[in-house]
Amino acid sequence: MSTTNCHCILLRQASRKVSSYYDEALAPLGINIGQFSLLRKIRRLEPASLTDVAAAAELDRSTVGRNAKVLERMGLVAFGHGEDQREAVLTITGQGHEVLTKGAPLWDSVQDNIEARLGPDKTRQLQELLAAL
Repeated sequence: MSTTNCHCILLRQASRKVSSYYDEALAPLGINIGQFSLLRKIRRLEPASLTDVAAAAELDRSTVGRNAKVLERMGLVAFGHGEDQREAVLTITGQGHEVLTKGAPLWDSVQDNIEARLGPDKTRQLQELLAAL
């Protein structure tokens, strides 16, 4: 069995490499791409239940809850209760909005760099191939 043709291994290697570009760019803000991405999802759904964020992120609710607790400890989100007191609801704090504002151009620059390296045709192909999975 050849590992050089294993789709899973190749995708995981590419994912780690691309994630490292974003992590490096976002490092001055003290946040990584996973945290930044979750913060953006929460902002889009705000006020956001853990269930809704999990569905939007295609992650388990427990995983989102653990990661949201990290964001809470960082001062970027706050937990509250929705209409149903059993459901945890997330909102972005002032500090969280500041990180999102400062992080957006950093994220954009990584996007631009990747697109410049690939060129428009390969960028489009990559997006289509990944969407097909």
